Amino acid sequence: MQPFYIINHSIMAQLSDRLNNLAPSATLAMSQKSSEMKSQGIDVINMSVGEPDYMTPENIKEAGKKAIDDNYSKYSPVPGYMALREAISRKLKNENGLTYSTSEIICGTGGKQGVCNTFMALVNEGDEVIIPAPYWVSYPQMAKLAGGVPVYVSTNIASDFKMSPEQLEKAITPKTKLVVLCSPSNPTGSVYSKDELKALADVILKHDDVFVLADEIYEHINYVGHHESIAQFPGMKERTILCNGVSKAYAMTGWRLGWVAAPEWIVKGFSKLQGQYTSGTCDVSQMAAVEAYNGPQDCVEEMRKGFERRRDLIVSLAKDIPGFVVNVPAGAFYLFPEISSFFGKSDGKYVIKNSTDFSMYLLEVAHVATVPGDAFGSPEGFRMSYATSDDNIREALRRIKEACARLK
Repeated sequence: MQPFYIINHSIMAQLSDRLNNLAPSATLAMSQKSSEMKSQGIDVINMSVGEPDYMTPENIKEAGKKAIDDNYSKYSPVPGYMALREAISRKLKNENGLTYSTSEIICGTGGKQGVCNTFMALVNEGDEVIIPAPYWVSYPQMAKLAGGVPVYVSTNIASDFKMSPEQLEKAITPKTKLVVLCSPSNPTGSVYSKDELKALADVILKHDDVFVLADEIYEHINYVGHHESIAQFPGMKERTILCNGVSKAYAMTGWRLGWVAAPEWIVKGFSKLQGQYTSGTCDVSQMAAVEAYNGPQDCVEEMRKGFERRRDLIVSLAKDIPGFVVNVPAGAFYLFPEISSFFGKSDGKYVIKNSTDFSMYLLEVAHVATVPGDAFGSPEGFRMSYATSDDNIREALRRIKEACARLK
């Protein structure tokens, strides 16, 4: 099978060691490969990328257009406009019961920048970063970029892909600086309950100078009730870097607007960092985000209901594929089936040795783009995004079932 990407090693030798040690994003690589196949006239269904297929709501788009007409086209303050930080502060109070002043909030170029800022601002060379697996593909790479050492905590489908307090306690050492929590989770859709978060918080609070990166970007895509944040517990707000944004809940991925709520001294550090390499994020996007938070919220619930319907559809279809072990995601828009039963099997041409082989097999034979579990630190599974139409889900799972039946 062809690899995701071709590397010119003579060119790599001229790049910095820091960059050469950084792995490319498997998600983007698979999405790019599927796009290349589409450009060749191949009917590929792309279930690799985590992007809502809904369009940005009209009121938010209108706010963006108005911002252009109002000449929001200059450099913005590095932490973001006050109007946006005030809107975020109100959102945190009203929706999450969390009190953050505007000086404890900073906006950036997408949620990804907030996550990366956290690693760059807090992690020193040799510091350990605890990352439950399966994990979002960028967490370990960002930790390494900052000089940190990823420490993986393996979870599985039996535990609904959630780290236990006992696992966390065992993973913490004197070198631990940061614990990464993503709830709802990319890539599994798992959601930590309030009690589960409280148990993890109790462990963290026993260890001085251990912080939590709480990635809550999928907060509103939740099928089990109200979102819970680990920052709510006494003593945890001072230890939590809460990363969020507008991309998933408001279908605004391309607007590139994320934000972080954290202790003021950390936010000041982020501002210092951003001041050197991005400055303030896009004016127009900030004004659109103000409307997203201050305007009607009906769109958020409508999209959530749509994703929940698709969740039910893809789970039912995946459970009908022999060899798949499937759980029911409680949030986000991903399914992470276990497919290790196919390892060692072949259709006569392709041999499936691991999840990368499996995903490449699905792409080349079924023409469905997914992401292998190897990229998420969980090689027994693979990720499908159901942020696509019902018809695409039905057709993709039909193709996958047919392709899997050929593996003997």
